[in-house]
Amino acid sequence: MLRAWFSRPEAEAPAWYRAHADPVVGPALRHLHNDPARPWTVSSLAAATGVSRAALARRFTELVGEPPMTFLTGWRLALAADLLREPGATVGGVARRVGYAT
Repeated sequence: MLRAWFSRPEAEAPAWYRAHADPVVGPALRHLHNDPARPWTVSSLAAATGVSRAALARRFTELVGEPPMTFLTGWRLALAADLLREPGATVGGVARRVGYAT
């Protein structure tokens, strides 16, 4: 569905979506999307991706438009907003699921 939407002439895929094709940033994005609750740092994300901190930070910012930890904060907040809509969801429970202690 997303591919169909982004293939329209007037639609432009967000930078993070386009960056999934990059051999460095793509794996980093998948790590962040798949495990947002992990206590990520630029160092741990770079190690998981197999590149240096500097290379990851530079390339991520260049392709996504913001540094990795800024992206992660936004992803966690967006995910939390969705999770809070679930019946019975609590702020504390959702916070833990997305990587915040409180």
